[in-house]
Amino acid sequence: MYDVIVIGAGVTGASIARRLSRYKLNILILEKELDVSMGASKANSAIVHGGYAESHDELRGRICYKGRVEFNKLNQELNFGFLENGSLVLAFDEDDEKELNKLYKMGLENNLDDIEIINQEKLRQIEPNVSDDAISALYCKGAGVCSPYEYVIALVENAIENGAELKLQSEVVDIKKEEDIFKVKTSDDNTYEGKFVINASGLNGAKISSMITETNFTIHPRSGEYLLMQKGTGEKIKQVLFQTPSKKSKGILVTRTYHNNLLLGPDAIDEEEIDLGTHIERLAEIYKLGLKSVKNDVIDLKKFIRSFAGLRPASSTGDFIIENTKTSGFINVVGIQSPGITSSPEVAKIVENILKDLNLKLEDDPSYNPYRKPIIEYKELEDFNKVKDKIDLPLGNPERLVCRCEQVSEKTIRDAMNRGIPCLTFDAIKRRTRSGMGFCQGNFCRQRVLEVMEDETGEKILNRKFDSEHSGISRINKKDINNFIKELEEKNLEE
Repeated sequence: MYDVIVIGAGVTGASIARRLSRYKLNILILEKELDVSMGASKANSAIVHGGYAESHDELRGRICYKGRVEFNKLNQELNFGFLENGSLVLAFDEDDEKELNKLYKMGLENNLDDIEIINQEKLRQIEPNVSDDAISALYCKGAGVCSPYEYVIALVENAIENGAELKLQSEVVDIKKEEDIFKVKTSDDNTYEGKFVINASGLNGAKISSMITETNFTIHPRSGEYLLMQKGTGEKIKQVLFQTPSKKSKGILVTRTYHNNLLLGPDAIDEEEIDLGTHIERLAEIYKLGLKSVKNDVIDLKKFIRSFAGLRPASSTGDFIIENTKTSGFINVVGIQSPGITSSPEVAKIVENILKDLNLKLEDDPSYNPYRKPIIEYKELEDFNKVKDKIDLPLGNPERLVCRCEQVSEKTIRDAMNRGIPCLTFDAIKRRTRSGMGFCQGNFCRQRVLEVMEDETGEKILNRKFDSEHSGISRINKKDINNFIKELEEKNLEE
């Protein structure tokens, strides 16, 4: 019997599980995929938002800033990677400046104390590579970037360290309540009993909810596509650069990632079905809009390494849904789109208070350990000539360089595999160690990583090279981008 069953191991479920693991509770996390952080928590802008973009009338507007101010402490405890580098919303004309004033007012209503509207002169001082066409900006000093999947992995690892259980490849197919006990059945024909159930299942939020309670909302996928450049390209941009937002998104951004790649995107398209592919027409528009924010030499498509798409779980209410349902004890925590990562610490506190109001005994566990050692830390790459000899070291040598582009050692890969969360695929190792995230995108190291995995587990990986999500997905690749560059060059010559 579990005290709490959490459905979904994205940022929401992970934050809730980790928050509750400080108490003497039996906690179970159920995740349908091969790993944690496999949905919206993995493929997103990785921004820790300021808290000015949503109205105070919305729950997400009221809690974003409260979540944001927790990130420095969380990173000190969990070592997932957070950089407080600030954000700028750029204005290019009078209409944009009116929008900045609206955002500034909303920020004050949401209790922000680190925002200001700055003129062109100050904008140039703090962001030298911003476009000459930008005339002013809303500056939020405390916003930043994080590594989102590393954040979720860290949360779950720490929850497991403190006694929580995780079941992967366990899709929930049925939920019943008999007397005061929930019975949650999974796709592998197991049934788990719990006193409370937290529905943090992302895009499946309405589907899971309707299994057990009256559900008067829908969840639909809203896709956003991105362009990612190789490591080191992010150094030309200091802050996160936004353009003025639309009703669906916070506008096309240009930013460095935590690991110093340049990232452009996302757009926002409401989808009827799940589509994780990328499309040259959409990426071309993102590139065009991104150029508006920066000087001409900042975005170099020749350094493109990857495109990807994320699906945000947009609710029909337009806001976060966090509530005890009519089937008391079944708690919906759904519709958590942007700023879901930023709000996650506060979302977990809200759920904690709901459980407290429902008389779940929350007794502090004196053995609770909030700390987690990093698998990797931010680093600049060493001179390749100084480390190349480590590539040919034999299997089993901890110093052997397995990934050439990101300079990942065998020791790091083995460490990642012994943190409480099963690493079942190459992509699972990729998210934890950055193996395969460099310029060659795993062409050199993929087989070498699998070799280490098989040696560590004593099992053949066979068909588990990639996550299940890769099946049938069409993504724009380097060849497509090179063709696009050629078309641009030919067009420029004609003009």
